Amino acid sequence: MRPLIDTTVPDLPAPPADLLDAARKSPATPERHSEFLRDVEALHLIEARAPRVPQPWPGRLRIAAFNAQRLEAPEATLGLLDRAGAHAALLSEVDLGMARSGNRHPVREMSDPSGIGYLYGVEFVELDLGNAEEMRDYAGEHNRQGFHGNALVTRLALADPHIVPLEESGFWFPGYEGSERRIGGRMAVVARVADAPRPLWLASLHLESKTDPEDRRAQVQALLWAVEQLGPDDAWILGGDLNTKALSYDPAEAEHLLDDPGRHEPLFRDLADAGFAWAGANLPLPTQRTGRHGRPQPPFGKLDWFVVRGMKVAAPEVLPALDLEGQPISDHEMIAAEFFFEDSLEQP
Repeated sequence: MRPLIDTTVPDLPAPPADLLDAARKSPATPERHSEFLRDVEALHLIEARAPRVPQPWPGRLRIAAFNAQRLEAPEATLGLLDRAGAHAALLSEVDLGMARSGNRHPVREMSDPSGIGYLYGVEFVELDLGNAEEMRDYAGEHNRQGFHGNALVTRLALADPHIVPLEESGFWFPGYEGSERRIGGRMAVVARVADAPRPLWLASLHLESKTDPEDRRAQVQALLWAVEQLGPDDAWILGGDLNTKALSYDPAEAEHLLDDPGRHEPLFRDLADAGFAWAGANLPLPTQRTGRHGRPQPPFGKLDWFVVRGMKVAAPEVLPALDLEGQPISDHEMIAAEFFFEDSLEQP
């Protein structure tokens, strides 16, 4: 496993074409994956842009978490964040230089006109054009960078940015069901809120969707190890798509989703042992929705979560991921909540 990554750059370098060609032709072994992961420079860097005018500490911090499904709709996503009143957004499934999303840099497109800042980390370097449908739809096109990752977007000043590798098994290196060959592994983008009255860290994470609860638990254990290295006594807000697919999808059981999710997804028991809570930060509602391509169809599961330590929480919401015309912008809803310190003068 790579160590914690803390080197920031204004622009992530594209991987050399000959390296990607060699990876496509290579035997799909964990050993070869490790070699390519070592040699892709962007997998060891964080792209960082400070907000144009940093926002002062708001007292009550409104955070959103959103699996943006490639972030193909950056303007609509920024509008949804504004309607949510979010001071910071924890984003997952964010493309950079992928043909399927117009070979754009969508998180920067959100940043440039608004003056918002961001941290972006590469989860995977895509060797294909995407999944099987995307490979058909974009046949003959090429990725400029081929990056897919997580982002932390905010007008607040941030400090101590890190990427926390959560797994590097090479699970995706051979591809999945004939497509999506990838170099990299699941990770979290982490930073400290510079002007918070006490040390407070944010983490945007995305856990594996195609394995099992024990694998997701191991990824959370890697994150908790990093929590102990970076801020063992500090407040933390973790948010993102945890892919908790072992939980019930039965609408009749939805009201019990928060009761003891660790029975089916043991990662929650590890989080509780580390002092994290989720009940007040989430609603017992599904967070999947039918997206732009007509998938998934009901029943829906609760995959997106906040977990928090050292802060109070209020007003959790699940916000429909729709643009102003009522069209879906993702196959996940956005979640949001307010976080504040217990003795904050800004409490109502």
